[in-house]
Amino acid sequence: MKVLIVEDESQTAQRLVKLIARYDASIEILGCFPSVSKTLDYLSNPGKVNPDLMFLDIHLEDDLGFSILEKTDLAMPVIFTTAYQEYSLKAFKSFSIDYLLKPIDFDELCQALNKYERISSLKLKTIQPFLPEPDHILETGYKDRFMVSIGSSILSIPSSQIAYFSYEQKAAFLTTFDNRHYAVDYSLDKLGQLLDPKQFFRVNRSFIVSLSCIISVLSYSSGKLKVDLKPTSRTEIFVSNDRITAFKFWLGK
Repeated sequence: MKVLIVEDESQTAQRLVKLIARYDASIEILGCFPSVSKTLDYLSNPGKVNPDLMFLDIHLEDDLGFSILEKTDLAMPVIFTTAYQEYSLKAFKSFSIDYLLKPIDFDELCQALNKYERISSLKLKTIQPFLPEPDHILETGYKDRFMVSIGSSILSIPSSQIAYFSYEQKAAFLTTFDNRHYAVDYSLDKLGQLLDPKQFFRVNRSFIVSLSCIISVLSYSSGKLKVDLKPTSRTEIFVSNDRITAFKFWLGK
């Protein structure tokens, strides 16, 4: 096994090297890098040795470790190492084997590496089917579920259970048909690309609604359209003037 360590604290990196050697002295450490830029330099080198697994700290000296995954096309399994729990959901949506909190416990490290080896031993084409799908994309190209967090718990919400998405307080939220609200890690612009347009429509800058949650549409003499939803939204929803024609067409499909 060939391993890459991305960690900006030298003592933590050295300790991790020792713990890995304690687990299996035959594991080859390809390098220890303290930053996103230096890691990307290595990964972009045509003569590099591709790692089988990366240990990735989330807070690095120049950026968040997630940017490494966003800027490289390597579908590399990752064990995240961090002192911060609030990134667990985002890590869960990556090619994540495990999420280890610092200081790293040897037994937890062994469990993570055992998990990686169990997956690798199956000799499938890709590790991805055995990990949480990062985007849960259907064959149609649209998402069929969204992962959300509640404290330390993670839930997977099917798109079919989502009534609408809203933007409020500088964040995006989804509301389910049983009137539960969860923050989502997407902008409404991105959601507009991920959702099936047969089922969801962006009525204005702040709302994307599902066809199933619309209970009435009120037309005003001024030409405005008001949409009533179930469950009821916290604010009144009007269709943007430039979307009215498309909205009517969508309703009539």
